[in-house]
Amino acid sequence: MKKVGVVVKEDAEAIKKADELESWMQSRDIEVVRKEDLRPRHRIADMDKSFAPPDLFCIFVLGGDGTFLSAVRWIGDQNIPILGIKFGEVGFLAEIAEDSLFFAAEAVLNNKFVTKPRMRLLVKVIREERELARETVLNDIVVNKKALARLAYIETYINDHYMTTYSADGLIVATPTGSTAYSLAAGGPIIHPGVPGILITPICPFTLTNRPLVVPDSACIKVRLARGSLDIMLTFDGQGGIEIDEKDTIVIQKGSHPVKMITMPDQHYIDVLKDKLRWSGSRV
Repeated sequence: MKKVGVVVKEDAEAIKKADELESWMQSRDIEVVRKEDLRPRHRIADMDKSFAPPDLFCIFVLGGDGTFLSAVRWIGDQNIPILGIKFGEVGFLAEIAEDSLFFAAEAVLNNKFVTKPRMRLLVKVIREERELARETVLNDIVVNKKALARLAYIETYINDHYMTTYSADGLIVATPTGSTAYSLAAGGPIIHPGVPGILITPICPFTLTNRPLVVPDSACIKVRLARGSLDIMLTFDGQGGIEIDEKDTIVIQKGSHPVKMITMPDQHYIDVLKDKLRWSGSRV
């Protein structure tokens, strides 16, 4: 008997469709493990620490990008394929629309799909040689101010070589998958998920020559706050965060456990970009 996971956005339409999907699967003798309360928390200490059962065949996510990122966190380091079904606004991470759900589910359960790995970042927060936090992210980490309208001063190192101190509202370190998220809104480039790089994007930098930078995915990035940076948060995929100060070092590098994203045979990343960004030639 197959066992699948279903992660559902707290939305009436998504919940209704999840009920239909669960009944449809149970009629085919498929066990369903359902997860509904994976909302973002202000602090990582308050986040759900449970993980998906290791014997799941796959996970269906009914929601937007936030729900998908929560589901990826639920997977943890496990090798479980995941498929996003759009029930949100933009939805770059969703592979299919709601009206294709049962067609796609039939194909997936009959092994008529492929998976493509999406890089994640391993992020560690170290204070005085003690590890305060260790998280993996699919999209990005963000260093930014909590409230006060003043600049953050963010020292940045690449492979222990000092690069610059950003005077900015904040700093984003993103995967290619995350290049279409907050980094894009902050003026960063779109990076195809097949490109092996890590993106560094300052948020509203005081120095206009501080531009977004792509470094190899083999690089180790270290970030520290310079003296005078107050009320700063570090957030992980927008799912939770931790307060940081000048005693902390944030270490960011490629994680060893990519996400296995399910891709349907007729879906292409470029078509997703065209549709979501309303480029010439899109179906929108």
